[in-house]
Amino acid sequence: MPKGLLIVFTGNGKGKTTAALGMAVRAAGHGLKVCFIQFIKGGWHYGELDAVKRFEDLIDLHVMGKGFTWKSDNIEEDARLAREAWDFASTAIASGKYHTVVLDEFTYLLHYNMLEIEPCLDVLAARNPNQHVVITGRYAPEPLIAAADLVTEMQMIKHPLKSGIKAQKGIEF
Repeated sequence: MPKGLLIVFTGNGKGKTTAALGMAVRAAGHGLKVCFIQFIKGGWHYGELDAVKRFEDLIDLHVMGKGFTWKSDNIEEDARLAREAWDFASTAIASGKYHTVVLDEFTYLLHYNMLEIEPCLDVLAARNPNQHVVITGRYAPEPLIAAADLVTEMQMIKHPLKSGIKAQKGIEF
C-alpha cells in the first residue's frame, strides 16, 4: 500500500536541497506533479532553477523568500513574509493537486521562531494520506523529526570552502 511520507533532510552538510530536487525530478520522471517551494533562497540564481524549468509542466517552483533571513535587518518583515509563504504552502498541500510538496529551507522558519511548530505539524498531519512532503534545512526541531517517516542528516566532514576554494557553478549553485 502506498503511504505518503514526511521526509526531512537536515544537518550542517551540503546536499539537502539537492536531495529534495532529485526527488522532485524523480517524481516528475514518473509523470507526477510536484510543488517545490523555496522559503529563503531569495534572488540567488543557481543551476537547479534552469533545470527545473525543463519540467515546468510537472514541477511548480515558487521562490518565496527574499534572502538569508538570519542576516536580516528587518526580522519582522521576514516573519510576515514567512507566514505568507507558509499560507501558500498550506494551500498547496491541501489542494490535492500534488503528489509531492517540497518545503525547501523550511526548518529555518521554525528555528528562528517565525512560525509556531504545532500548527505546521497539524497541517502536515492533515494532508492527503498518499501525499509526500519533503522538508529541508538545518536545525530541524525535534517535534518535526519525531513526526517524520524518514530523516537524513547531512553531516559536513570536509568542504572545499574551508581550503579557500570558492563556490563553483554546477557544484554549489
